[in-house]
Amino acid sequence: MIRYFFITLFTFSLSMTFTVAQEAITGFVTENAKKQLTLEKAFEAKLSADNLDQWMQLMSAEPHWVGTEYGEKNAKWIEKQFKSWGYETKIETYHVLFPYPKIRVLEMTGPTEYKAKLTAVPVEGDEFTAQGDALLPSYNAFSTDGDVEAELVFVNYGIPKDYEELEKLGIDVKGKIVIAKYQGSWRGIKPKLAAEKGAIGCIIYSDPQDDGYVRGDVYPKGAFKNKTGVQRGSVMDMPTYPGDVLTPGYAATEDAQRLDRKDAPTITKIPVLPISYEDAQPLLAALEGPVAPNSWKGGLPITYHVGPGPAKVHLKLEFDWQLKPAHNVIAIMKGTDYPDQWIMRGNHHDAWVHGANDPVSGMVALMEEARAIGELAKKGQKPKRTLVYAAWDAEEPGLIGSTEWVEDHKAELQQKLVAYINTDGNGRGFLGAGGSHSLQKMVGEVANAVADPQRSVSIRERRMALDQVRGGNDKFELYALGSGSDYTPFIQHAGIAALNLGFGGENSGGEYHTIYDTYPHYKRFKDPGFAYGVALANTAGRITLRLANADVLPFEFEQWHSTVSGYLDEIMKNTESMRSDVEKHNSMVDKNLFELAADPTKPFKKPEKKDAVPYLDFSALQNIMAELNSSISEFSKTDISKLSVQKRNDLNKKLMMAEHKLTSETGLPRRSWYKHQIYAPGFYTGYGVKTLPGVREAIEQKNWQEAQEQISKVAGTLGEFKKHLDKINTMR
Repeated sequence: MIRYFFITLFTFSLSMTFTVAQEAITGFVTENAKKQLTLEKAFEAKLSADNLDQWMQLMSAEPHWVGTEYGEKNAKWIEKQFKSWGYETKIETYHVLFPYPKIRVLEMTGPTEYKAKLTAVPVEGDEFTAQGDALLPSYNAFSTDGDVEAELVFVNYGIPKDYEELEKLGIDVKGKIVIAKYQGSWRGIKPKLAAEKGAIGCIIYSDPQDDGYVRGDVYPKGAFKNKTGVQRGSVMDMPTYPGDVLTPGYAATEDAQRLDRKDAPTITKIPVLPISYEDAQPLLAALEGPVAPNSWKGGLPITYHVGPGPAKVHLKLEFDWQLKPAHNVIAIMKGTDYPDQWIMRGNHHDAWVHGANDPVSGMVALMEEARAIGELAKKGQKPKRTLVYAAWDAEEPGLIGSTEWVEDHKAELQQKLVAYINTDGNGRGFLGAGGSHSLQKMVGEVANAVADPQRSVSIRERRMALDQVRGGNDKFELYALGSGSDYTPFIQHAGIAALNLGFGGENSGGEYHTIYDTYPHYKRFKDPGFAYGVALANTAGRITLRLANADVLPFEFEQWHSTVSGYLDEIMKNTESMRSDVEKHNSMVDKNLFELAADPTKPFKKPEKKDAVPYLDFSALQNIMAELNSSISEFSKTDISKLSVQKRNDLNKKLMMAEHKLTSETGLPRRSWYKHQIYAPGFYTGYGVKTLPGVREAIEQKNWQEAQEQISKVAGTLGEFKKHLDKINTMR
């Protein structure tokens, strides 16, 4: 599901020879570090790009969304492969609500008539695009049923600042149908916000400026979206909770008690439909009203107007709402020394259509990694900790398979799972790595040990060079996790350290969630030789093996502290900036400076004063962060070579629980499913992360009382985290 956005800003001209001069590894005593590096070289030597190629052809041969026969066939085939590699493997099935489109009608009824085609055309040279009725129709899953007709309003990307611009223009969408461009935010935010503003329907289209001929040649000549391509996708309100919409917070087992569908809060309140830019152009061309702001204008050969009307459209949607089986494949290799400490890897196997890139490119990399580890295990090199591999189903409609599994096994996972490592779609380019910042040091060390397939440097060096060209610093850093893939229930609900890995930046294209995400498209434009698929298997596999074999789990908190301190500083500066802006505005109102600057030919209305931004007391957070710095400094002095085996074991049991201390059982305001107090998807960003979310979002919404309450709450959570670290320090 997750979509990575990388921009290639330069071409490397490095010619240095790649070598790894690494002897010390975080979490390993010297003798075992040497053994681990030898093991990793043996692991890397076993990775084969041919396997990834062959497996992708098989898995993406037919459409396989949740509930399809081919989806089940893929799950059973994956299960068979893992068993052959020596894993104890089973399929765990949940029964989840999934809507299939029965009626899709979009037509312009005035001032002229146009009926949307709603069909992508097959292309020459790609037989998979010509599979007719086997292809899933284009729609947005978890749109509500509806039959509405109204004037149309263009709302740009349909995000909060766009509605602020509409307000300035005096345009209200109440009772209207809105049309929004894809991108700018996660798609589910567009109908959510439109409904809050009073709209009765929502249309989403891919503008060629963002995802079409403006960016490059369209498929089949090039990689980009042609005029008939449509991006499918879920519009479930995942910032409230992901997973099965009828079983919030508990597993969708066959006999589970379910909500009535009309009471499910994560189904959209208004009907929503995605369309191509071929179908969007007549609708947009018929709009009048103000000319759209320059930043709103796209790549279609029209003048972009906002409306409302005179274009009037009729939107009718009806879905077949059925419970469908979601088949998760779970494969386990028990550890030799610590069988009750688990390291988990996951990637989903379901797709909107064929899914060669999303998700099969990541799935085959995970499988090759597991196969190589299985071969090593058969030769007597089994991991010390238990490995758990997962192939998730029903990720695309809303992270359903993984969420139901985590909710089903939550208590056991919180006792046994050290970390979860996620992958998804993958392609040529730069390493993208996000996750718990206590794992940042370890991930950086692994990235330094893996060679980039195209350049004579490590994947760490190449990533950092890109970061610096973009204006970043010279440090290797993980990005913070929002949502959009299967790590979400692990870190943000169960409080388990998590990572998300993938390569991209030189694999741009418009196939995402369309009928064109096929094996031929992937082979031509994404990762032709599967070199970056092997790089992903190599990177994720080394991380998995280091976590599995470490003498002391490689959690490091100095970089975590620096990162979280940065989040707090940013929030404080933003709050001060808001206060300064309001004071400046009110001062200008008092001095009538607005009137002096006004156009004398136009009527002038004196602006109203804005409500003052009160002073928030951040001292509780500042104090606990200072106290944490002291505890972390003490922990950093730990010399693991001087610890007995028993002390290492005791230390590991505490370390694996550290991330959970960053959660609160009451969760975030208005969405208690999200427990983590450091990372969460934004309420109005969807995939996009909000760090220190309870505090940050209260300030953004100008809910000052809640902001002060959340400051106290987060400080209390961090206080519990400090107590946990202090207990760890007594064990050194």
